[in-house]
Amino acid sequence: MTATDRTPAGDFERTPGGAILMDGNRLRDEVVADLNERITALGNPHVCLATVLVGDDKPSQIYVRSKRRKADEAGMMSRHVGLPADITQEYLEEAVLELVNDPHVHGILVQLPLPEGLDAERVLAMIPPEKDVDGLTERSMGRLVRGGEGHVPCTPLGVMRLMDRYGVETSGKRAVVIGRSTLVGLPQVLLLGRKGCDATPTLAHSRSGDLAAICREADIIVAAVGMAGLVTADFVKPGAAVLDVGISRTAEGIQGDVDFDAVQEIAGAITPMPGGTGPMTIGCLLENTFHAARMQGALPQES
Repeated sequence: MTATDRTPAGDFERTPGGAILMDGNRLRDEVVADLNERITALGNPHVCLATVLVGDDKPSQIYVRSKRRKADEAGMMSRHVGLPADITQEYLEEAVLELVNDPHVHGILVQLPLPEGLDAERVLAMIPPEKDVDGLTERSMGRLVRGGEGHVPCTPLGVMRLMDRYGVETSGKRAVVIGRSTLVGLPQVLLLGRKGCDATPTLAHSRSGDLAAICREADIIVAAVGMAGLVTADFVKPGAAVLDVGISRTAEGIQGDVDFDAVQEIAGAITPMPGGTGPMTIGCLLENTFHAARMQGALPQES
C-alpha cells in the first residue's frame, strides 16, 4: 500500500486524514461469527477453552471476561479457574495440571502477568503445545521457528489477520517491528518473513540508533514496546501501514505506542487504540482453540 494506492473496497472506514482504519472489533466479530457457523455445521461438538486467573487485577479480570464472552458467542464452552493472589506455586501448578490432564479441555490460557512471587515460566512449561492456545511456551515457539504444526501467539497472528483483511500488501515490502519481546516482537518478525507473507522484516528496539530513520524506510510498522506516543508522524513514510500493539496506562487513559492523530494524516492504513490489535488477540485465541480441538481429535472433518 502506498499513498497513491488506497485500497478501493468501499466497506473500509477511513480516518479524517484518509487512512484505512483497520478495525479490530469488526474483524474479531467476523472471526467469532465464522467459528460459530463452522461449529454449528459440525453438529455443535464440545470445544472448551479454560482460563486461569490468579489474583484480582482489574484489567486482567476484564480481559478474561471478554475472552469467555466471545468464546460463548463462538459456540465454545469456557471453563474458568479463579485463584487467590496469595496462592502457592505448588497449588497453582496442581490447578493447571488438572486442566492439562482433562481431555474435555482443548485450550488453556493462563492470564499474565502472575502476582509477584509466582514463576510464570514454570507454569507455562506445563502446558502441552496442543493446548497452548496462547502460543507462549518454548515448544510452541520452537514449532513456529521450524514451521511445525502448533499455535501462533495470538497478538502477532492478529496483526497478520488485520493486514490481510484490509488489503495491506506484504510480499516484497519492508517491515519494521519495534520491540523484541517473545510475546509479540520476535514471533511477529518470524510471521512477516516466512514464506507466503514474504516481507523483509527488521527488528528494532531501544538500542537501534535513529529509530525514526529506520521506520521511515518501512512500508509496514508494528509498534510493540508499551511507550505511549513513541511513533510520531516523523517515523512514517507516506502510505505506510501502521499497527499499534503497545498499551500504556497514563493519566489521560489508555494510550498506544502510536500518536494516532498525527500518524493517520500520513499513513495508508492504521489501527486505532483501543479497538485495533487488542480485539484480534481474542479472535485469534478462539481460532487457536478451534484448531486445538481439531489437533486433539475432538472435531470431525469439515465438509
